[in-house]
Amino acid sequence: MDRRRRKWPFDWFDIDEEIERMERMMEHIFENAMRLEEQPETPFVYGFSMRVGPDGKPVIREFGNTTRGPELAGEREPLTDIIEGDHNVSVTIELPGVEKDDVGLTTTESTLTVDVDTPQRRYHKVVDLPCKIIPDTTKATCKNGVLDVVIKKAEKEKGPNFTVGIQ
Repeated sequence: MDRRRRKWPFDWFDIDEEIERMERMMEHIFENAMRLEEQPETPFVYGFSMRVGPDGKPVIREFGNTTRGPELAGEREPLTDIIEGDHNVSVTIELPGVEKDDVGLTTTESTLTVDVDTPQRRYHKVVDLPCKIIPDTTKATCKNGVLDVVIKKAEKEKGPNFTVGIQ
């Protein structure tokens, strides 16, 4: 195929170079997908969720058992959503095909760790919580492959009170 390079009247954009760059990128993606497809006993999952945080900045979270390449982990990283309320932190985790007895939870003051290890499915996720919590107050329910965890927030440490007198 004979491609003639045609320059646009403006220097800042060369459409031919952009098309060639996208073609190379697509070839790379398809090559990686074909390598992953050769391992049918191990499903591969990759995705991301994006939302706007309370500060107005976008928050992007990746999930899956592969990240930008053909390496596969034996476990999947499930999609997770965190909502910080006035008194609680709620974490919702998608665990398709998992029963409540298969889920292992571990909490610290700043993290929630979820582990599932069954013959059919393996999930692992460490969730960094947006604030300090009280680990002993963790309550969880699992229904239809959706794990809902509610944890009470720790009291904020109050600084010293200062009284200013006006004379």
